[in-house]
Amino acid sequence: MPSQYWGSLAHLRDAEIPDYCIEQLVKAGADKAQCVYSAGEKRELNVDAGEFSLFRTTANHGISLSVIKDQKKGSLSINKINQDDIDEAVVTVLIMAASSMPDEAYDISENQPAKSFSKGPTEPELEKMYNRMEEFMDFSGSTFPTTIIEQAIMDFSAGTSYYRNSNGVAFDETGGSYSFSAMFTSKEGEDTSSFNSAGFSSLDMDTPLHKGGSIERLLKESAEHVRTKPVPEKFTGEIIITPDCIMNFIGFILGNISDYRLIAGTSLFRESIGEAIANGLLTLHSMPLSDDLSGGYFVTGDGYEAGNATIIDQGILKTFLLSLYGANKTGFERGPNSGGSLIIDPGKTALDDIIKSVQQGVLLSRFSGGSPSDNGDFSGVAKNSFYIKDGKIQYPISETMVSGNIVDMFNNIENISKDIVNFGDEIFPWIHFGGITVS
Repeated sequence: MPSQYWGSLAHLRDAEIPDYCIEQLVKAGADKAQCVYSAGEKRELNVDAGEFSLFRTTANHGISLSVIKDQKKGSLSINKINQDDIDEAVVTVLIMAASSMPDEAYDISENQPAKSFSKGPTEPELEKMYNRMEEFMDFSGSTFPTTIIEQAIMDFSAGTSYYRNSNGVAFDETGGSYSFSAMFTSKEGEDTSSFNSAGFSSLDMDTPLHKGGSIERLLKESAEHVRTKPVPEKFTGEIIITPDCIMNFIGFILGNISDYRLIAGTSLFRESIGEAIANGLLTLHSMPLSDDLSGGYFVTGDGYEAGNATIIDQGILKTFLLSLYGANKTGFERGPNSGGSLIIDPGKTALDDIIKSVQQGVLLSRFSGGSPSDNGDFSGVAKNSFYIKDGKIQYPISETMVSGNIVDMFNNIENISKDIVNFGDEIFPWIHFGGITVS
């Protein structure tokens, strides 16, 4: 063992711990190896049933090891960083690799210039966190007295991840951000709304919590949903999906351009690069480096420096989101990032004007349903949603079935709002679709 690692690892700097792991994996016989060591801290403030209930600080440490030997792969994660546990994990992960099936597509990222990245604060403003939470509870209690905040959580997380591999890749990524989430319901007499939740993340505490994400709007809608009515009839009409709900449907598109379906050969868009897969109104980006997002990342899961990407440009599919393994397996080009950090370009029409254009339909704020079928057919329950008739929101609806086909939906986009919501990790508008069955 080299002298700098003699005895305990306690004297090593954090950045040297993954170097130690790589050296031990190679010494133990790995052909290729990678290690990610993450160290950080979370400060968490909780409110339960309207009362401050918890403030705690937790330290987080973790090591993820991956090896390739004879084109067989093993992976293992541990949350202890003493030398004995790491040495044991080195032996275990190589045993796991030896018992796996060989695959010529297994690989690690090639050598790249070492870089360090950072985004956001590394220390929280604890007094401001408390004051903002107290302000939120006062606001929600006075503005929406029938709405009960069942739980609210604010935390600040910060830390550094160190990515190393045996090809000499060395990336360090430091970041910190705040996040807030709330779960609530409303009650008036014997009438109660269904549960709903909302949240967002931010790099600072400069804005009141109820102004973040969709918090204030969803609190208002919860109060309105104390008394609901069913839709008057079954119909095929229009649907406006809110920013809070759109990932239920965008996720199907993303799944079809990622590793699993492309490798399995079941992707609906396997031969669609450069072709239209949606209405020309839709432009979708994955922007992990965007300054408009508090979230994001600088290093991909397969060990490359991340880049921003336009996934769909005016309806045209521009790139798959394949990892190195997925690219080797399919023969397609590796994606520029690991997905996420999604931004949908806004349209040119105000949400109020989009609503005025709807003859009969639903404003869908929350969707509960199973996974879509392989061809995109879906069916599920519209929750916390509203009935629209003759260009006006008529009333909140009781749980109502909506069904359609996701591929058809995105080809039948009627409009996209210029109004947007920034959740910190994503930025979405409202999207107006046609051809949806409501019953």
